[in-house]
Formats: sequence, structure tokens, C-alpha cells
Amino acid sequence: MANLSARKVDYDQFAELDVQVLGISASTRFSQLSFAASLGLPYPLLSDSPHLKVIRSYDVVQRVGETGRMLSRQAFFLIDKQGIVRWRSVVDEPTGGKLAADEVFPSEPILKAVRALAGKS
Repeated sequence: MANLSARKVDYDQFAELDVQVLGISASTRFSQLSFAASLGLPYPLLSDSPHLKVIRSYDVVQRVGETGRMLSRQAFFLIDKQGIVRWRSVVDEPTGGKLAADEVFPSEPILKAVRALAGKS
């Protein structure tokens, strides 16, 4: 949740750089809609449920708990308009929500990478 809220704070800076912010998780569509509304996010949260095609294709799936339930690791990708991944950061270990977004995905390196991709370094 901290990562989503941090992108909310940075949203205007991303918009100025012509970046579309999207959140994707293994949660259901209904869950994503209500969660995004509760946080007042200015960007959409997308559901990759039930087949986890996006999470699998970006190699960020993890199994958790005794049941081996599949979820997404915390990750951040910058994808250009041609669909090419230009930058990524993935948390290898589950954080259990114990780390703040700036500890996992500090804003400045992300914005620096976006500026570099936009030729505005």
C-alpha cells in the first residue's frame, strides 16, 4: 500500500513526463476497484486474476503460505511506448508490508530513469 500511495504523491511528476502509471496485482477486479477508490488513487489498479498472465510474463510471481498461493512480488517497471521494458526494480523477498515505499522503490531513482528515457535528464 505504501508503494501505491507514494506513486499517488509522485503522480503529477509522472504525468508531466507523459508517463501512465498502472498498478497490477493478483487481486480480483472488484477488489482492485474498491481498494483504488478507498486510497483515492489518480491511476488505475488492474487485476491479473485469476490466471496471472502479466505477473508470470514479467517473472514476478511468488508462492506464499502453506497453500502455495501465488501472488506478485513487489515490482516496478518502466515500459516505453513500444512496449519495451527499459527499467525495472523487483523486491526479491516478500516484505509483508513492513517496508515503506521509499525503502522499496525510492521515488527519485524512478523519476530519474523516467527523465532519462524522456531525454529530460
